[in-house]
Amino acid sequence: MAEQQYDVVVIGSGPGGYVAGIRAGQLGMKVAVVEKDPFLGGTCLHRGCIPTKSLLENADIWTKIQKAKEFGITVGDVTLDWGVVQTRKQGVVDANAKGIEFLFKKNKVERITGFGKLAGKGVVDVDGQKLNTKNVILAMGSVPKDLPHIKADGKRIINSDHILKISEVPKSMLVIGAGAVGCEFASIFARFGTKVTIVEVMPLLLPIEDEEISKEFTRIFKKKGIEVLTDAKVESAEVGDSGVKVVVSAKGKQQTFDVEIVLSATGRRAVTENCGLEGTKVVIERGMVQVDPFMRTGEPNVYAIGDIVPTPALAHCASAEGILAVEKIKGLEARPINYDHVPNATYTDPEVASVGLTEKKAKERGYEIKIGKFPFSANSKAKILGESGGLVKFVSSQKYDELLGVHIVGPKATELIAEACAALELEATSESIAKTIHAHPTLSEAMMEAAEDVAGHSIHQ
Repeated sequence: MAEQQYDVVVIGSGPGGYVAGIRAGQLGMKVAVVEKDPFLGGTCLHRGCIPTKSLLENADIWTKIQKAKEFGITVGDVTLDWGVVQTRKQGVVDANAKGIEFLFKKNKVERITGFGKLAGKGVVDVDGQKLNTKNVILAMGSVPKDLPHIKADGKRIINSDHILKISEVPKSMLVIGAGAVGCEFASIFARFGTKVTIVEVMPLLLPIEDEEISKEFTRIFKKKGIEVLTDAKVESAEVGDSGVKVVVSAKGKQQTFDVEIVLSATGRRAVTENCGLEGTKVVIERGMVQVDPFMRTGEPNVYAIGDIVPTPALAHCASAEGILAVEKIKGLEARPINYDHVPNATYTDPEVASVGLTEKKAKERGYEIKIGKFPFSANSKAKILGESGGLVKFVSSQKYDELLGVHIVGPKATELIAEACAALELEATSESIAKTIHAHPTLSEAMMEAAEDVAGHSIHQ
C-alpha cells in the first residue's frame, strides 16, 4: 500500500487542534488529527470549559430556586440529585464530542487514535504508524500542575480533573488558587452547600483582572459565605482517614483547617515530554514552545498552538491560533493575533469578563487614560433579575479616546464582553460606544453608560 502524504498533521484534538483540522479541511487540504484519548475535544470539552459550565448552570438554577420566594413563587421541598447533575453534564459533553466527529466527516478530516510525536522531518509517529506530512501543528495542550509540597492523590487532594468525577457534594472544601478555575469550583460547591475556603497567594481573587474589578468580585464572593484568605500560603496538607488537615499562613498568622477535600487549582503545565521535540529546532523555554507571530516554531514546517505556547491558556485563543497556523500554511493573507484583544471570562456568581488593558497595564504602557464606570445597581434589567452587584469599567486613552480595555463584574458579564471585543477589534472610541443606541431594558445599557461616563455624562448615575 502506498504511503499517504498529508498536507497537515495536527497532534492533539483540543479546541486548538480540532479547529485547525476543520479549517484545513475547509481549505481542501489533506489533514489528519492525532488524539490519544478515545474522544475528540481535549481538556476543554472533557475536563475543562464545558463540564464546569454545565455544573455552574446547575448551581445557577439551584440559586434561582432558593430565591424564588422573592419573586412570589413558592417551591416545595427542593433536593439536589448529584447523580442526575453528573449525568446531565456528561450528556452535554458527549453531544459536543459527537458534534466534532460530525464536523470531521463533513470536512474530510481524518481522525487517528494514538499518541503522536515527531519522528524526523515531515514524519509523525503514532504508536509505530508513520504519517508523512508537509506540515505539523503541535497542539498537545496542558495538564493540571501540582504544588511541589502538595501532590494530588485523586481522593482527598484533588485537581480540576478529579473534581468533575466526585460522587457527592463534599461538606467542606479548601481551594488552593483563586484564578478562574479555583473561583469557578468555589462558586459551584458553595452554592450546593459546601463550606468553602479559598486561599490565594496574591492580595486579591482573580489576580489577573483589573484591580477594581477583583476588589468588587472579592467583596461579593465573601458576602456569599465563601471564606477568603488572600496574601496567604498553604504550608501543608496532611491526609487523614476522614479528611485533610491544612495549615495556612496568612499575614503572619497560622491557621489550621479540617476539610473533607482539598482542591489544588494552582495552574497547568504544557505537555511537551515524549513528543519527539528533542534534537529538533523547536525551542522550549520555561516549559513552553516558542513561536513567531504566525505560530511557527524554530523547526521549518512545524507550528505550535494553544496551551503549549506562552500565550493566554484559553480555549478561544487556541482556536484562533489553530486557524492562523492553517491559513499561514495555505498561503492565505494571515494576520497575527493581537493578544490584547483576547477576552477573559470567569463563570462564577457573579461573572467576571474583560478584554484589553487594565488601568494599571495601560499606565505601564505609557498611556494617559480616562476611566468610565457604571454600577449594575443603577441598571433596570439587573434590578429585574435581582442581580445588581458589580460594575462595568472602561479604560480609554486621553489623547484619541481610543478604547483600551473593558472590565466587567456582574450578571452575564461573559456575554456582555462580546461588544467590547468587537469594539477593540474595530478600534472604536468610547464616544462611539456611548453614541450607539442600546435596547432598553438590557444589561448591555451598562456598557453604554460606562462609555458615557468616560466623558462624564452618564445619565443614570
